[in-house]
Amino acid sequence: MFDTDLNKITGEVIGAAIEVHKHLVPGLLESAYQECLCKELYLRDVTFERQKPLRLEYKGL
Repeated sequence: MFDTDLNKITGEVIGAAIEVHKHLVPGLLESAYQECLCKELYLRDVTFERQKPLRLEYKGL
């Protein structure tokens, strides 16, 4: 049962990504693709969370 649910969700996410890819031109910022993918997932009634900020230290900063 778990595999069936996982396969369904995976198919929805891949299908949404392909749909966004078909409608957008290459070379846009990642944020543009992300926004459209979120909208497409919403249209498909797929529950998701947007990217969360990641706090990290780099070279002491």
